[in-house]
Amino acid sequence: MDKRLLTIQDISCVGQCSLTVALPVISACGIETAVLPSSVLSTHTAGFSGYTFRDLTDDMEKILAHWKKENIKFDAFYTGYVSKSQIPIILKIMDETAAPGALRIVDPVMADNGKLYPGFDSDFPSEMAKLCKGADVILPNITEASFLLGIPYPGDNLEKQDYDREYIEKMLKDLYELGANNVVLTGVSFKKDQLGCACYDGKNIEYYFNKRINKSMHGTGDVYASSFAGGLLRGLSVPKAAALGADFVIKSMEATMDDESHWYGVKFEKALPYLIKRLEEK
Repeated sequence: MDKRLLTIQDISCVGQCSLTVALPVISACGIETAVLPSSVLSTHTAGFSGYTFRDLTDDMEKILAHWKKENIKFDAFYTGYVSKSQIPIILKIMDETAAPGALRIVDPVMADNGKLYPGFDSDFPSEMAKLCKGADVILPNITEASFLLGIPYPGDNLEKQDYDREYIEKMLKDLYELGANNVVLTGVSFKKDQLGCACYDGKNIEYYFNKRINKSMHGTGDVYASSFAGGLLRGLSVPKAAALGADFVIKSMEATMDDESHWYGVKFEKALPYLIKRLEEK
């Protein structure tokens, strides 16, 4: 039977991130993708100024009530950028609209490069930890992991990482203790020319690395999480879905490298044929 995934995150109308990435990418994976916007912005918040913002928290309970009336169920949930006040409602939505065995995938979007995103206060990570508890998979980057655990950010020196394998493996185990079944930690690197992810299921740790592209591009986290979710729903294991997501990000970045005017996101659309082919080959 075909599966239906609900993704809950914002819509940045321009900028190739959040729902404008999740909907096409997960759909390309062959998964019916339902959406619940947490807010609507005219653009994303990185590099644009004067953007509009409309919070949609007040609509969530009404949408849930209608879904329950129609007996709508979901086989998976994937959450991205949400506000603190929305987390209790999201947990309620997951509890009340889950099909038997439904998966919960949480990308704890809140920080990067050692800092919380604008609009998130210091107690937001403890609320996000509540969403991570009971998730089947959480997908933090190293900054988000540090905030979730209440520890200092270890830094991101490209010439020499300010952490070692022992540090990362303790971080994975501590994140697992938050209550998720699987942890996928992104942005992991032990060599200056490599970047990848680390997966932990409570027993085994698996790493996957790609070549590092020394250029920062907006939206790659959403591209990663969306392709991961699609791959997982297509039957890939967590480590294989994590590897697929990493490879898809690289292809998306490579498709964008030569266009300096395209600073606001990555051209993931150009890499969708690659993603579809990889899933067909699985």
